[in-house]
Amino acid sequence: MEINISANLSSKIPDFKVGIITYENIEVGPSPQMVKGRLQLFQEALFFDLDEKELTGFPGIKEWRKIFKTTGTNPSRYRPSVEALYRRVKKQNYLTSIHSAIDLNNFFSLLYEVPIGIYDADKLTGDISIKIGESTDEYNGLNGRLNSMENMITSADRDGAFGSPYVDSERTKVTEETKKAIQIIYLQPKTPIKEAHQLTESLMKMFLEIHGGEGTYSILEV
Repeated sequence: MEINISANLSSKIPDFKVGIITYENIEVGPSPQMVKGRLQLFQEALFFDLDEKELTGFPGIKEWRKIFKTTGTNPSRYRPSVEALYRRVKKQNYLTSIHSAIDLNNFFSLLYEVPIGIYDADKLTGDISIKIGESTDEYNGLNGRLNSMENMITSADRDGAFGSPYVDSERTKVTEETKKAIQIIYLQPKTPIKEAHQLTESLMKMFLEIHGGEGTYSILEV
């Protein structure tokens, strides 16, 4: 399986980059107390930060709103997933535990201030293209709605679009039965390449510490 950044995306965001992690032989289940505790404590600390500054005062949120505008998406109507998480924390509607993979995904998304998607690799077919969606790109999302990906950054395999920094699809969601997964970290374009490697590797190591199995990572850039 190859993953590429399409020309229609690279032309609009010339410094676009993502961290790609592939996992095999993982065991997803209820989160250990350590993960649940970290997620809760981070949200509580973040709540006080949010009480003192605006959401756009966080570099990652500001950057991703700008990216959405550049590709033709209204970020006030379709919020980057990381902003949606921050808004929940601001309202003290804290994220509760779902399972170990999603909890860790949410924790690192809050920590890095970037959208992060994780997908069941056994539900993907063929190569993956990260692109700006067209009118035919749509899917049933984890938000319970049919979502059009037109003018949005989206990932698509042979069967169509399945993920984005806005909302991911039901088709490829990770469950406690997942054994192979692909994680996409939608890095801030201005992140230096050395830091991009450090962030991606750090996430991978903690994920493997919790889930076992094997992992490999790479930074995909324009």
